[in-house]
Amino acid sequence: MILLQQSRKILMAGILILVLTITTACGGSNVAQVDRPTNAPAIGRDVTYSQLERGNTSSGQNFGNWVVQTSKGLVKDAYVRDNNKLGVVISQQVRPNEVRPLAKSLVEGFRKNFPNQDLTVLVYAPDKKLILTAKYDTQSSQIQYS
Repeated sequence: MILLQQSRKILMAGILILVLTITTACGGSNVAQVDRPTNAPAIGRDVTYSQLERGNTSSGQNFGNWVVQTSKGLVKDAYVRDNNKLGVVISQQVRPNEVRPLAKSLVEGFRKNFPNQDLTVLVYAPDKKLILTAKYDTQSSQIQYS
C-alpha cells in the first residue's frame, strides 16, 4: 500500500514537471518586454538604410517621430540610437547654407530631451550620404562640426 502511494506521488510529480516544462517552453510569448536598447548594427557600408528604424528605445523612437513630424518637410527621416546619437535625412528643400543651422537646432532639441550627455547629430543628404556631423560636448557646452 505504501509502495503504491509513493509510486503515485512520484508519477504525479513527474507529470507536473513535464507539464510545466512544456508550457514554459511553448508559452514564452507572454513575458513583459523591458525597454532597453537593442544591439542594433553599427551604421556602415554593410548596413542598408532600409534596415534602420526610428529608435532603439521608446524615448528615442518618440523623439525620431517628433523630429520628422515637426520639421515641416525639411527632415524626411530620423533615427535615434542609444539616446545619444540622432541621424536625420534632409529633404531637397534644405539649401546647403541651411544645413549647419538645422543641425544646431536639432542638437538643441536633442539636448533638451536627452540631457547631461554628449550627443551626436548626423545629417544625411536626400541620397543618404553623410554630409555633416555635429558633436555636442556637455562639459564645454560646445558643438563641433565636421
